Amino acid sequence: MSDKQFAVVGMGNAIVDVISHVDDEFVVANGLERGAMRLIDADEVTRLYAAMPPGIESSGGSAANTIAGIAALGGSVAYIGKVRDDQLGEVFGHDMRASGVHYDVPAAAEGDPTARCLIVVTPDAQRTLNTFLGISRNLSPDDVDAGLVASAELLYCEGYLWDVEIAKAAIRHGMDLAHQAGGKTALALSDSFCVDRHREEFRDLVENRVDILFANELEICSLYEVDTFDEALQQVRGKCEIACLTRSADGSVVVAGDEVHVVDAHPVGHVVDTTGAGDMYASGFLWGLSEGYDLATCGRLGGMAAAEVISHLGARPEASLSELAAPIIATASGR
Repeated sequence: MSDKQFAVVGMGNAIVDVISHVDDEFVVANGLERGAMRLIDADEVTRLYAAMPPGIESSGGSAANTIAGIAALGGSVAYIGKVRDDQLGEVFGHDMRASGVHYDVPAAAEGDPTARCLIVVTPDAQRTLNTFLGISRNLSPDDVDAGLVASAELLYCEGYLWDVEIAKAAIRHGMDLAHQAGGKTALALSDSFCVDRHREEFRDLVENRVDILFANELEICSLYEVDTFDEALQQVRGKCEIACLTRSADGSVVVAGDEVHVVDAHPVGHVVDTTGAGDMYASGFLWGLSEGYDLATCGRLGGMAAAEVISHLGARPEASLSELAAPIIATASGR
């Protein structure tokens, strides 16, 4: 443990999630791209929201989910993300603070409304995301509190934020601030389609600004344009300090220099909704790392958090992650 105020500060799109179960016909009828994250405009978000059946609404966004997960494990965390001074902006801020997250970014008095992500989940538990970024896309270097970043052991950023130039500048600025203060940086690639859009820039980030990388199998293969996971693993080795590569039912692989830890998937009774699986894996891993556990244990904590969130609808944990983590910690401690 360090003497820093926060274990992790997250930075990402401040989004209100709307999650509904739909049938396969809904996906086809609305021209959605199954399993992908798609950016939509204000007109389409209004139309699609009206067509969706009732669901769950809560604060969201990839990095926000991860930060909330770390808070649920007892970690000290803060978040940087931009909202408007509208109803959904108030919902986002209240929800984050109620989750134990330090969040005090001033709401903007003008500009686009607060972002929202319409997530439809099909019977195979696949989630399709339709995101209206709203004002969140305008996160700028001026919104990045240098003192807040310096007060954290690690700055965690989401790849989804990389779709807008001013937000790219905010991420670069935040990562530079973190390193100047002696902290670490982490990046989640977020989505293979996101990697396709920004491959060369992501490669540069991983090699020059990122200490810890989170990616699933599709994302890491896309990043290095290879056909197999083993090829991708060899490509990423040495590019950053730690690479956490998730493989769904096959668990995860954690690579750090010459170390390679193969971690089995945590048992899960029934997969209901894969929304947030990668976000929660990062929660468990980063919390474990901040607590000083070895990399294999961190991978198991990540797998546990991911297994919990895919067992129900929604991208935030419902069961106590601290209680679920206790057996893993006991094993690691030899008790």
